[in-house]
Amino acid sequence: MTSTPPGAISLSSRIERWPIAGTFTISRGTKTEAVVVVAEVSQGGLTGCGECVPYPRYAETPEATLQAIQAMQAPLAGGMDRIALQARMPAGAARNALDCALADLEAKRAGRRIWNLLGRPAPEPRTTAYTISLGTPEAMAEATAKAAHRQLLKIKLGGDGDPERIAAVRKAAPESELIVDANEAWTEDNLAANLAACADAGVTLIEQPLPAGKDEALARIRRPLAVCADESVHDRSSLAPLRERYDAVNIKLDKTGGLTEALAMADAAQALGFEIMIGCMVATSLSMAPAMLITPQARFVDLDGPLLLARDRDHGLRYDGSLVYPPDAALWG
Repeated sequence: MTSTPPGAISLSSRIERWPIAGTFTISRGTKTEAVVVVAEVSQGGLTGCGECVPYPRYAETPEATLQAIQAMQAPLAGGMDRIALQARMPAGAARNALDCALADLEAKRAGRRIWNLLGRPAPEPRTTAYTISLGTPEAMAEATAKAAHRQLLKIKLGGDGDPERIAAVRKAAPESELIVDANEAWTEDNLAANLAACADAGVTLIEQPLPAGKDEALARIRRPLAVCADESVHDRSSLAPLRERYDAVNIKLDKTGGLTEALAMADAAQALGFEIMIGCMVATSLSMAPAMLITPQARFVDLDGPLLLARDRDHGLRYDGSLVYPPDAALWG
């Protein structure tokens, strides 16, 4: 066991499990809890916190993510800052937790809100999407009817039977704006029919209809509504090749490897003409708080993770219906 030099940053991290209210189902499966990894960096009596969600889709596990974070103890004690971290770790969940923890610590040391410290616009309350899990048309219509008072609904689809699902959802929520997430479940064979069904239902945006790396067909067809990259886009380096296939990009801090790259990616995406969605995994408000800094640039805000949990952590984000407010300093930043 190594000791931390006096005045150096110390690190602690842990895996936490947060129960989901009911279940959460997408095309890749169902889960009943959110498994997150929390990183805490401390210096001079101050502690910065960050949270990430390891994603099996990218071969991440909570245990490996925890190990990757813990491996940064010596570099942090040696003076590694948030900027140096970008080159020291690859983009992904582990770097996200550390990046956000370091940003939180910076804000606490400066006694300023993080957006002021970074020279970014202060986030304001925004309407967030609320997710309807994948199910039968009847089950999805029932869940949608309970959420039909919300302005923006995100509908999880999954391939066969999607035209019936989206038609049932639209009937249950005639006034809500709808966005759809297929989570890579469509194929070239059903792409046109599913897009047409979404267009007929008045859907505004469809996320990642085809698998990442197998989405060339999007460049060859007339898209009847905006298409957003999610699994196909991770950080700035993945933006340029997508310009012919997608109209928007979903920025998630677990993909970008933290707030630092997410802010740079948002700027780069706007410069390339993409619309921006700021998205999330199912997690607590500690994951959502840094993502609020992207909301001034975002056309779509999808930060409903805490709304899907049975409970949130202390000092969690304030939600007034679907309106999500910037974090209090007691939570983060």
